[in-house]
Amino acid sequence: MALENLISTGIIQREKTSMEEELAGQRRGCFNLADVMYFFKKGCEAVAEDEVTQRFSSEELVSWNLLSRTNANLHHVSWQLTVVWVIGILIRYCLLMPFRICLALFTILLLISATTVVGQFPNGRVKYCLANQVQMICATLGVRCLSGLVHFHNRENRPQEGGICVANHTSPLDVLILASDGCYSLVGQTHGGFLGLIQKSCMQTTQHVLFERSEMKDRHLVRKKIREHIADKAKLPILIFPEGTCINNTSVMMFKKGSFEVGGTIHPVAIKYDPRFGDAFWNSTKHSMMTYIFNMLSSWAIVCNVWYLPPMVKEEEEDAVHFANRVKAVIAARAGMSVLPWDGGLKRKKVKESFKEEQQKKYYQLAIGNGSVGNGNVC
Repeated sequence: MALENLISTGIIQREKTSMEEELAGQRRGCFNLADVMYFFKKGCEAVAEDEVTQRFSSEELVSWNLLSRTNANLHHVSWQLTVVWVIGILIRYCLLMPFRICLALFTILLLISATTVVGQFPNGRVKYCLANQVQMICATLGVRCLSGLVHFHNRENRPQEGGICVANHTSPLDVLILASDGCYSLVGQTHGGFLGLIQKSCMQTTQHVLFERSEMKDRHLVRKKIREHIADKAKLPILIFPEGTCINNTSVMMFKKGSFEVGGTIHPVAIKYDPRFGDAFWNSTKHSMMTYIFNMLSSWAIVCNVWYLPPMVKEEEEDAVHFANRVKAVIAARAGMSVLPWDGGLKRKKVKESFKEEQQKKYYQLAIGNGSVGNGNVC
């Protein structure tokens, strides 16, 4: 129980209060030098355990799942546990993994050959139906390659044509899982190599919104292409992950506002993985794509729940940022994850100066609320 509480709450017990609330008790009508201790405490908490960087590493488990990726040294506790661990290795690497690799190769060959054949059909209803069937069959086989068990809830809320589907992002498997239950157009960057081959195959039958790396920096161009896509109600719904990077499925971080500025109906989807059977999180700063695929193929299984939430539209006088936060809160509440205001880009970048300035402005307004600083009063 102590371990469970430690993992759920962390090594730092933080007070869920704002700067204004914490400093209000110390305020005596003038600037207080004791305010320094508030910032000192926050700094110590961040050094010991900040709430951002831990979202970019695999979630630690309360109990060991016989995989060496979390609680790695537990198999050395006793010889009995070591025997069980070795048996698990033999089952995963000698029985499950060879079968999964064969099925994965068959799925890739089927995708490439089927999309090539269907791509030769003239545009029309027949090609549209065949393309959707090929996509869903190959996605379903891809999920089976990982012994995936997916529970879909509220299917009556599945995204419709001409809409935008937004979901929290944990892994490239998110696309595979959602595509096994419906067809989507994807928004993303063009790739070379193996991923580029898969993209070219899919583009023969489905209209995706792909960009070159240089075009991805042009937000206006991205929004324009998305707006043009959703304007055609005959096209598939667009699948977007507004976080922009993979998070370890314990929280939902800041949603980029771009996909909420183009208009249209937003279809929120919440995805929650069960880490007891396999860690679906992709730490792209630590593992390459091939290493990640190897880890997935050698896991016990990928188990997750998917909730289709009721469609949402932007309210009158609501800007894109508030709309994005409202959608994010709904997804996090349904999946039982925490909500964080931080940008997932902090995985690779430093904190923006605007975040620092925002905290400085808050304290400035608090300090001069009664004009004490301007009068030179210091307590």
